[in-house]
Amino acid sequence: MTLQFNSDNNLRISDAFRESLTEMIESDLGRFSEHITRIEVHLSDENGGKAGDNDKRCLMEVRMEGRQPLAVTNLANNHEQAVSGAIDKLKAALDTIIGRSRNH
Repeated sequence: MTLQFNSDNNLRISDAFRESLTEMIESDLGRFSEHITRIEVHLSDENGGKAGDNDKRCLMEVRMEGRQPLAVTNLANNHEQAVSGAIDKLKAALDTIIGRSRNH
């Protein structure tokens, strides 16, 4: 499972932040690792330099063997919360997709 991080011009992803996100993603999505080939994480600030509620965006795209890519988006007050919410959405979607394939 390869992780790729991308950000807009308003955010610089530090090594410590990248490691923190990697640990969070691997611990929460690790049980799906045999099905996932790559996860792309796109972080952005919807309002640029301005303050605002739920203006931090995380789009996560999962590539799985033999399947179409799956993408989810989550908005939150900071990037950690945005990533956490996107992970929760991915877990629910992957449970459904992988559960269906096991039942057939």
